[in-house]
Amino acid sequence: MKVPYVEDKPTPGGFRTPSEDDLGRMIRDTVESWNPRRGPDSGPPPWLLYTAASAALVVILLAAFLIGSALQIGALGPQPVNATLH
Repeated sequence: MKVPYVEDKPTPGGFRTPSEDDLGRMIRDTVESWNPRRGPDSGPPPWLLYTAASAALVVILLAAFLIGSALQIGALGPQPVNATLH
């Protein structure tokens, strides 16, 4: 948004302070000319979000496999073998 320069101490022949009508007109013109962008204004792009979620899922599954193997939980534990030797 362009704002006119206003000095603290006006000098002879310098710029004049804009009136309230001028300021109102400038603000109105700026607001009326604004166009919203398509989609959300913030947040990561979808491809980045899906990539990060996929990577997190792989890490979770790998950690679950390693912990399950170390603790011998479920099908990851050693299975008894029925063998009869004669």
